[in-house]
Amino acid sequence: MNEQEQTWVLQARRGDRTAFSRLVEAYQRPVFNLTYRMLGDVEEAEDAAQEAFLRAYSRLGQYDPALKFSTWLFSIANHYCIDQLRKRRMTQISIDDNPVLQNLEGDDPRPERHTLQQEARIEVQSMLDRLTPEYRTPLVLRYWEDLSYEEIAEAMQVTVATVKSRLFRARQQLAAIYQEPVTPSPLQRSPSPTRQPERSPARAMMLRMALAAL
Repeated sequence: MNEQEQTWVLQARRGDRTAFSRLVEAYQRPVFNLTYRMLGDVEEAEDAAQEAFLRAYSRLGQYDPALKFSTWLFSIANHYCIDQLRKRRMTQISIDDNPVLQNLEGDDPRPERHTLQQEARIEVQSMLDRLTPEYRTPLVLRYWEDLSYEEIAEAMQVTVATVKSRLFRARQQLAAIYQEPVTPSPLQRSPSPTRQPERSPARAMMLRMALAAL
C-alpha cells in the first residue's frame, strides 16, 4: 500500500466517504477478481464485491493498520464467498485469466491448437470445481491473486503452516483427479458407447503443464 492509499485509509477511518471511494476505485478490480473466481458467476461476484466493500466500510474501526488493507479486504470478501458457497453447495471458477494457460497460447493461430487450449481450460475448471472451499481458496489466492503465504494466512485467518498444508493437499487432490477416467469435453464429439474417451497427447501435455505450475 503506497502513501496515498495509507492517507485514504486514515481519512476513511475518520469518516471521509470520498477517501473510501478512492479505496474502492483502487481495489474494486482485485476484489471482484477474487469473488468471481470463487463464485463463477458475474452477477453473484458483483454482489459479493459490493457486499465486501459495504462490510469493510462498516468495520473500518476494526481495521488494524499493521495489516495490508488489501489483505483485510480479501479476508472479508473471501469469508462472504465461502458463506455463499456453503449455501448453494456447488462452485464454479472461471479460469479464463489463468496466466499458465494464457502462456500456452503463444502466437500459433492453428484451429486445432485453440481447441486443445479450450479443452484444457474446461478440464482444469472442472477439476477445480471439485475442491472444497478450504482448498480452493488458497489456490485462488496463491496462483491467481499472487498473495504470499503470510497474506493468505491473514486472509483465511489460519497459520502459514495450515496454508502450506492445504496447498499441498489441494495439489494432491488435483493430481488424483487428473488420473481418473476422462470425461468427454463439450468441445469433443460424443465417443462410441463401447469406447472410453482418452486425452490426446497434446491436450494431456497442456493440462500437465498447467497443473505443474500450481
